[in-house]
Order: sequence, then C-alpha cells, then structure tokens
Amino acid sequence: MDRFLLVFLLVLHMTASTHAFSTVASKHTLQHYHHRQHHHNHRLFSSKTTAESDQKQQQEQLYTQAFQIIDSCATSAQPSDELYSSVRSIDKIAHQLYKSPEAKQQLWERCRGSWKLQLATGPPPSSSKSGPPTFKPIPIFAFAMIDEAKFGNGIGWDADGILLSLLGKHYFDERRRQMGIGIDDVFLFSSNVTKFVPRFIAEGMGLGKRPEDFDGGSTKMPAFTMIGASEKSMVARGGSGGIAIWTRLEKDIRPAAYGKEYSM
Repeated sequence: MDRFLLVFLLVLHMTASTHAFSTVASKHTLQHYHHRQHHHNHRLFSSKTTAESDQKQQQEQLYTQAFQIIDSCATSAQPSDELYSSVRSIDKIAHQLYKSPEAKQQLWERCRGSWKLQLATGPPPSSSKSGPPTFKPIPIFAFAMIDEAKFGNGIGWDADGILLSLLGKHYFDERRRQMGIGIDDVFLFSSNVTKFVPRFIAEGMGLGKRPEDFDGGSTKMPAFTMIGASEKSMVARGGSGGIAIWTRLEKDIRPAAYGKEYSM
C-alpha cells in the first residue's frame, strides 16, 4: 500500500511537472509567434509605405516634367509633339494626384486668376483610327477669369480692349474637380448690358440659371473639369470633351472686362 501510494505520488509529481513545462513552453512559443507576426506585419507595413512613397514621388516627378512642356507651349501658343501625351499623362493619374481634399483645394486655388486661351482640341474623335486629338492655336484673344466667387470669359483685342464678356457665379464640385458655370451678366466694353439682352438670346445662353434649373439630362450646366494648373498655365476639359490650355495673364482682366468695381 505504501509502495502504491509512493508510485502514485511520483506519477502525480511527474505529470504536474510536465504540465508546468508544457504551459511555459506554450507561452514561450506563443510569445515567439506574436513577435514574429508583429515583425512580419511591420515589414509589410514598411514595404507598403515605401511603395506608396515611391509611387507618389514618381507621380510628382511626372507632373513636374509634363507641366514643363505644357507651360512652354502655353506661353508660346505653339503646340509641340509631346504636348498631348503630357496632358494625358496627368489626366490619367489625376484621381491619384488629387486624392485628398487638400490636394483638390490646392488645385482649385492655382486655377484662380486671369487667363488667356492659347490652345485647344476639338471633341475626341469617334474612331480610334483617327488618332489622338491635336492642339491648335486660338487665333483670337479669348480670356477666362476665376476668383473666389465668380467665373468670367469673353473676347477682345487684348487684355486692355475687351469687346464682349460674360460673368456669373461658379459652382466648384471638389470631388469631381468640376466647375459649373452660371451666366448672370453680359458686358459690352466693360458696361453691363444684361437688361438689354433679348429674351430668346437670354434663354438660349441660360442667363440667370442656377444648377437646380438644369435637369441633368438633355440640358446641363456648362462646366469645366480641371486637369491641372501651375503658376504659368491651366488645363481643363469642357463638357464636349475638348481640352483647353490657358496661359496666366500678369494683369487682372476684370477692370477691362467688367469695370473698375471688379478690380482686385
């Protein structure tokens, strides 16, 4: 009996020791697993962060190189062989370049100012066999103006001699980088002649209409989608799909187009 009790106690002791060792070993193994998993996750996160950083750097470099060509062509009003591909390279990655609200806001702020239309394409060709659209110089003085509240455009002889100009509130959709254009006033030689515009002309041009006045189907508010802008040039796509390039004017166009009350 004593021997049986002694053997029983010995087996019990060995079992307890084995369980204790197993628990310690399991705990050690679990800690080692978590350590390895944390290290693995850290490496994955670091790799992802590095890849995103490299991609952003490549995009910024592409943007800079493309706008060097765009700026040069906008200033000279002469398209180059690389102009369309430069514009398209920015257009293709625009959703990544302007991914954050801050980036979209910075783009919108760069678009503000007085601009002269220099180059434009027609609507995209209906067949791919026609090849990509080509930019062509604009033979007349056509301008655009964007400030905090309004958009204006018109034609004239130069920045001091504006014949006809339109002015209205703009509606910037930050998510789409799209600027809706309203027309509230018509000017001749910087004098407001809105009340003299015939009704059929006013209705045809959408004079006084707001976004809610358009049904979004057959009738849409005129709009531009901003592709990019720099200190020297601005690129935007119109509603028909054509792309326009402006060069920034050093002089504020508003006094010549809309009278002294619109000067900065």
